[in-house]
Amino acid sequence: MSMLSQEKEVFWPPADELLEAAEQIRRRLGDWPAGSKQWRICLSTPDHPSEGDLIVGGTVELLPEGVGLLNLEAGLATLKLNGADYALKGEWSDDWPAALAAFLDCGFEPHDALVLALAWRPANLDQLDAWPVDFSIFPTVANLPAPPSKPFPHCPDKLGLYPVLPSAAWVERVLDHGVKTTQLRRKTTDSGDLKQEIAQSVAAGARHQAQVFINDHWREAIKAGAYGVHLGQEDVETADLNAIAEAGLRLGLSTHGYYEMLKALHFKPSYLALGAVFPTTTKVMPTAPQGLARLTRYVRLLDGVVPLVAIGGIDGSVLRQVLSTGVGSAAVVRAVTEAADVPAAISALQHEFAR
Repeated sequence: MSMLSQEKEVFWPPADELLEAAEQIRRRLGDWPAGSKQWRICLSTPDHPSEGDLIVGGTVELLPEGVGLLNLEAGLATLKLNGADYALKGEWSDDWPAALAAFLDCGFEPHDALVLALAWRPANLDQLDAWPVDFSIFPTVANLPAPPSKPFPHCPDKLGLYPVLPSAAWVERVLDHGVKTTQLRRKTTDSGDLKQEIAQSVAAGARHQAQVFINDHWREAIKAGAYGVHLGQEDVETADLNAIAEAGLRLGLSTHGYYEMLKALHFKPSYLALGAVFPTTTKVMPTAPQGLARLTRYVRLLDGVVPLVAIGGIDGSVLRQVLSTGVGSAAVVRAVTEAADVPAAISALQHEFAR
């Protein structure tokens, strides 16, 4: 249910026409849980900006924590918020402020709401589904380093069941039970152990003609001749993506929302991981769980653009719901590693993909 019609400041100074347009858009976006924070779009700079203000245009010498500065001009939109800079290139309609308010009300973080606002078009209101899903009109992320000159190799469009595992022994075990895609996420500072674990996992993948990805350790993965590597958002700034591509390894990238998806796609990865779908205890996540409704929207936008993997808190009890979004792969951790009967657990999970 929309929060826009309740007593709160959505625009400052108050802008009745914009609020009416925002409410019209919001009503067509469906039922979304309210975000954890209320945002106010400031069309001029307040004398005393406060947390939750997004200031359009204006200049603020020292941005307080929780206050954003948003500028749109000459095909470039920039958002400064909490020490981070977000830059997007593209075109947008005059309704973008109303759309921004509507998507903020749907609980999206400002940088993700901005992506959607720039992709919004008034014609969306004439469609049965008013959500922006035309990838061709979405903005692109600006100010990124060039992608590798050699493209990353393709991987299957549907990677299927994708266990993320702590050791080579686990990799061998799941491949022995028919799994064709897996990832070694080895947490160690022992270089000898890491080298051995990666080599053993890569060899197991070769024996089973399976896709074995190595998490984070791209240098060691290259040396071992791995099928691919999986990196986080922060890693694309530091990893030598050219070296990974030149070595012929596939690249998977983690994403946690629209902005990070667009950023990842700039580097032309072999697949995108979308998450965390549900709460997870296997690692600290930078964002709140995405949920099935968001996952469905992500799949509608990116289906046919790049292979997609759902990740985060997925087990047998929710796998059917996850796959109903149309995503072609789901990563699991505890659903396999903590199973009382591992062969039976793998068989049950594989069965969901075959339905």
